[in-house]
Amino acid sequence: MVTGWGFFYYWLEPGVEFASPRPVTIVKGASFHSVANSLAHAGVVRGATAMLIYGELTGDARRIKPGDYEFRGGERLVDVMKHLVAGDFVVVTVTIPEGLTVSDIAERLSAAGLVCQSEFEEAARHGPLVTALGLMPLGAEGYLFPATYRFSPHVTQNEILAAMLTRFERVLTPQAESRMFELGLTPRQMVTMASIVEKEAKVQGERPLIASVFYNRLRLGIPLQSDPTAEYSLDGVSAAAAVRTPSAFNTYEQAGLPPGPIANPGLSSIEAALYPAHSDFLYFVARDDGTHVFSKSFNDHKRAIAQIRRTVAHRTDRERPLAGHKPD
Repeated sequence: MVTGWGFFYYWLEPGVEFASPRPVTIVKGASFHSVANSLAHAGVVRGATAMLIYGELTGDARRIKPGDYEFRGGERLVDVMKHLVAGDFVVVTVTIPEGLTVSDIAERLSAAGLVCQSEFEEAARHGPLVTALGLMPLGAEGYLFPATYRFSPHVTQNEILAAMLTRFERVLTPQAESRMFELGLTPRQMVTMASIVEKEAKVQGERPLIASVFYNRLRLGIPLQSDPTAEYSLDGVSAAAAVRTPSAFNTYEQAGLPPGPIANPGLSSIEAALYPAHSDFLYFVARDDGTHVFSKSFNDHKRAIAQIRRTVAHRTDRERPLAGHKPD
């Protein structure tokens, strides 16, 4: 009877609350016996024996999930087991927006405390994983899929790269590969086109039209003349200076696609690269609201630029306060 009451005491009574959360890591493949001992040693449960008995009686011993956990104390054994079965482990959530470069992603992961920025960037560009996947010489630029990721605080940079590359691989369905074959594109060329669309587009619905402009230019042998490509390999250089600076990515000077992607595109831009709109447009210019005016001829393009400049100048004149009057 004493033994029975002792078991229920261990099971039902909460432990002491901790001054700060206590970390416990459950390694994949660890025995339930070692898990119980780790939790007991950390003071999360009152004893390993009660946990072993409870885990076997309920079957939860075979349902716990590996991961990094933090416990605040003051919980009953049954509550601790619920956390382990649910997988309420500690994660670092990082959102990677569309259009970031490898450098941008490395900076964001570093700010989250997951990687050393320079080491991650090196691994993404020249590391063994990207080499094994045949992504050299340009590395993983373009293939790190934008999404929200949940990582263990102890994740390695190769695990992060693998997770992002795997998400990208899911986009390259057999249908997408068949479409690339129809377009006569390699995966790198398709991703390169998608990355340019990503950097140029500000409005969701315009992506297929923007893609059509670049495909039309490729078909006619006209340089793409995309500012973001010229800026890609020149940190801190303005677009006006970049387009006059020779580089392999300067599509004002080099005809055709640049050597590789200039950013990591999202699904919408990838779909636009695979299924561009049917158009005769060869030019576009941005309005100040992010939309674009598309033109078929250079003369129409020049008129569109002039009209946008007049509109901006008119708005500026209207907003400029009269002499002697302060703005509201």
